[in-house]
Amino acid sequence: MLKIALLGYGQMGRMLEQLAPQADCKVVKIFDPNMPEYDEDINVETLRDVDVCIDFTAPSEVVANIDHISSAGKNIVVGTTGWFNDLSNVENMIRLKKTGLIYASNFSIGMNLFFLFAEKASRLVGPLGVYDVFGYELHHRHKVDSPSGTAKDLAEILRGNFPNKKSVVYDKLDRKIEESELHFASVRGGNFPGTHVFGFDSPFDTIEVKHTARNREGFAIGALKAAQWIKDREGVFEFQDIFSELL
Repeated sequence: MLKIALLGYGQMGRMLEQLAPQADCKVVKIFDPNMPEYDEDINVETLRDVDVCIDFTAPSEVVANIDHISSAGKNIVVGTTGWFNDLSNVENMIRLKKTGLIYASNFSIGMNLFFLFAEKASRLVGPLGVYDVFGYELHHRHKVDSPSGTAKDLAEILRGNFPNKKSVVYDKLDRKIEESELHFASVRGGNFPGTHVFGFDSPFDTIEVKHTARNREGFAIGALKAAQWIKDREGVFEFQDIFSELL
């Protein structure tokens, strides 16, 4: 049984703990500086009995967490988003310390299938030159990044298959959108775990494809599968790259 340390004990952390036995995992350590009973330093001693760490914290905490965990010789799954500008530094860190890391904008099994749908659909539709492409997302009001990492990944998949689209606009537009721009909007409010929509529109019809997460279980199961996969590996991997291997 894989022994897991959780970084962050919010809703995702609790879900991971609850579902761990289904993935032949056991949570043996929890770190959360916002909860006195779990406020410990991350080091060799506190990670002694841990095989793999799973991080669902905040973007501002991720790089430091990775530094501490890799320094202790442990591998890590990172489900937090909003830190990808530091990816090159993290890759160097993991390489130097000869550990392993797997990250994703979204560990949901369904969402990773949705990425594949977006790739195939946009590859078919984009070259036709008849349809324009758009997208939007909805997330709960507590989410700290906007747009989400998932939205950025989805938008780049779509843009890459439309020859006339050169950039993605996430902010509001106080002007007419340019032909070369893809607009991908973000909405924050309520308790949505996550909803993503992409579509193609022509003067004749509209095609829309939608993914709605009902709860966080799908994210948790994907992260636990990733933890099993990364256990004895070195290097930095993205969940999408090995997703088909896990199914």
